[in-house]
Amino acid sequence: MKVCICGGGNLGHVVAGFIAAQGKHEVSMLTQRPELWSKQLVIDAPDGTSYAGRLSGIFCEARQAVPDADIVLLCLPGYAIRKTLKQIKAYLRPEAAVGSVVSSTGFFFQALELLPSSQVLFGFQRVPFISRVTDYGHRARLMGYKDCLHLAVEHAGRPETLRAALADMFQTPIQLLNNYYEASLSNSNPLLHPARLYDLWGDWHAGQCYSRVPLFYEEWTERAAQLYLSMDNELQQLLAVLPVRKGSIPTVLDYYESTDVPSLARKLRSIEAFKGIPAPMKAVADGYVPDFQSRYFTEDFPYGLAIVRRLMQQENIPSPTINMIYEWGLPFQSQ
Repeated sequence: MKVCICGGGNLGHVVAGFIAAQGKHEVSMLTQRPELWSKQLVIDAPDGTSYAGRLSGIFCEARQAVPDADIVLLCLPGYAIRKTLKQIKAYLRPEAAVGSVVSSTGFFFQALELLPSSQVLFGFQRVPFISRVTDYGHRARLMGYKDCLHLAVEHAGRPETLRAALADMFQTPIQLLNNYYEASLSNSNPLLHPARLYDLWGDWHAGQCYSRVPLFYEEWTERAAQLYLSMDNELQQLLAVLPVRKGSIPTVLDYYESTDVPSLARKLRSIEAFKGIPAPMKAVADGYVPDFQSRYFTEDFPYGLAIVRRLMQQENIPSPTINMIYEWGLPFQSQ
């Protein structure tokens, strides 16, 4: 198959390299910085091995990358999805499948609005890999896999065919979800990151500096775990009134195999793939301040948590913790 990966971030690197290294598919990249890319992309795996995939093309214009693609996969932050869908729309083959590597930042809502009603759409509930770029355009690190992926497919006469093709590409079992709500409404990053950010800087004010950069996960507190759990409890009330199959979006406690706030905090501190990740901060003259340009602020609030909050308002479901944290983070998005 011919696969076009849109987006040259952490996930774009690893997904492109992982699929290309199998030698079964032609993989091209659509990126804003094609001049920085090599056609030979090396991926370092968690077991210490490395493998290389050769890209068939690296482009900055949709008219070059998209027209012959069977699958167009967006590996993009939420703020880039709408712009990219508009760019690729005119060049998509009618039978091409357009998807997102994660759906919680509004992919389905925007694709259903912008693309033809017959265009096959797909989106993963959670990202397939934990990924980090080590040498932009040349090398990246695959830090963690999922045992099973969950996928929503819309407008496909034979969704099982697409599911099987993607399962082969990602070398991971994939289960089909009932509808796009089950992929789009996540208690992963859109709740996880804002809970921790509020825990860290809920009382921050302009001019305040910190002496050190804490680790985002390894120093996860019980207060952050309680906020996360409260947000998830509110989300579960929303899921109960939507056409969502019970259990398709596991509770936070179930997903992290925890029983209460202390065990959830311990679990988040202990996840190997999360180790060493610093809180999003930047250095200033007197120490460190929160980095409001981090994707934790620019993506998880306006393109993740905002979707959940809007749907809860539409369904008249109380969401005091979600409202508190969303309203706290909103002013920082313009900084």
